[in-house]
Amino acid sequence: MILLPLLLAAAAATSTTAAPPMAVIDEKDVAREEPTPHGKIGMSTAYRISDAVPQPRRMEFRKRILHVGSAIGLHPIAHDEVYYVLSGAGDVSSDGETRKLTSGMAAYLYDGAVVGIKQTGTEPLALIISYPVKE
Repeated sequence: MILLPLLLAAAAATSTTAAPPMAVIDEKDVAREEPTPHGKIGMSTAYRISDAVPQPRRMEFRKRILHVGSAIGLHPIAHDEVYYVLSGAGDVSSDGETRKLTSGMAAYLYDGAVVGIKQTGTEPLALIISYPVKE
């Protein structure tokens, strides 16, 4: 008899709110000009797409345009993360290694690394950044 209430309590603790069938976000509705994260090294246009998604959500999905001369400063990550380049060029760093990225390239960055990316060249660097939300 004691087992049933324990099972019901455990089920209630692990249940989540049902997700809607989808969320459609227009980037123009979430765009804002702001200093870059992790050091405020220049300006960027941030599109916090996943911030507009109703809960529950399990991932971050953002677009960020690093203006000429800008960078996301070195910072530790506590999850895997992907930087995907839409346009422009940049140098991505992870744990002391730096590689060039251009349009159509992605950097898969690993949990525990110290990472950052800086815009290079004459045009802004447009990125998609995605990573899981902490449980």
